[in-house]
Amino acid sequence: MGEDTEKNRGAEECQGQESCVRRKATPRGEGEKKQLKNRLNRMAGQLNGIGKMLDENRYCGDILVQVAAVESALQSFAYMVLQEHMETCVVEEIRKGNLAVVKEAVELMKKLK
Repeated sequence: MGEDTEKNRGAEECQGQESCVRRKATPRGEGEKKQLKNRLNRMAGQLNGIGKMLDENRYCGDILVQVAAVESALQSFAYMVLQEHMETCVVEEIRKGNLAVVKEAVELMKKLK
């Protein structure tokens, strides 16, 4: 399949397909992409720090505090992506008449709890 066709796949075209690669119709801005990548890099650093804590046989409670911090950071990251998804992808699909995207958005929200 050509790259142009793959880029333009909408939510309805990938229903039930495990290996379907979808692309945003409206690309993320550079500032937003940079902010998300920075958050990911910080979380990766935190995870590496937890690995070092294990290597150093650190106190379980201290490790759990760091795990909670990573979980919180990941949740915040997910909510940022969800907000962007609702403001761009979902709105665009609804404007095209694809109301099934609402069900998809609700299912995504349930996964994030």
